[in-house]
Amino acid sequence: MSLWSEFLTNEQRVIHKWKHYFPIYERHFSRFVNADVVFIEIGCGQGGSLQMWKRYLGPHARVVGLDIDPRCIEFADDQINIRIGDQSDTKFLAEVVSEFGPPDVVLDDGSHIMRDVKASFEALYPMVDRNGVYLVEDLHTAYWNEYEGGLCRSDTFIEKCKTLIDDLNADHTRDALKPTDFTRSTLSMHFYDSVVVFEKGRHTAKFAPQIGRASL
Repeated sequence: MSLWSEFLTNEQRVIHKWKHYFPIYERHFSRFVNADVVFIEIGCGQGGSLQMWKRYLGPHARVVGLDIDPRCIEFADDQINIRIGDQSDTKFLAEVVSEFGPPDVVLDDGSHIMRDVKASFEALYPMVDRNGVYLVEDLHTAYWNEYEGGLCRSDTFIEKCKTLIDDLNADHTRDALKPTDFTRSTLSMHFYDSVVVFEKGRHTAKFAPQIGRASL
């Protein structure tokens, strides 16, 4: 059953997601199905998405929901762990990773306030598994003033992502930018309507060989 079908047939806790996110989820999360995966979702909502991830990822998944609202503790279940804390609290995030191990997936569906989105990313992304995925959704808030957003406002997460594109390509800037840990650990960035996805992975030597027979 597809993740979209799981959503449409849900009869458990309420799930609240934009419909165009589901192909994005499957594109980037499908390789973790039935694996021993640590899946962190920032923002528990009404608890339904945590149950959806458990059903989708399979019996070996450990789903960890983070939220500032202590009432979310009631969402804990088999394979679903809840930890209460602020997503911008780096000490809290480090304690979560220390407890559960490096996350294979982080999904930020938290406050959507720019300072929180950036703080979580800066704290958690270096701790994501070397083949892991970090997805930030509802990034339309980067354009909304009430979430500390605005078009081309310098301190939004969208603007940070624009600089990270340069970091991703730092090896080719002829020393204009020095490669960083982000450069060395990130294979790709994917932009969608309201979503950005970072995929990590190991780099091999970068060179462009010519292979084949020259024309006679």
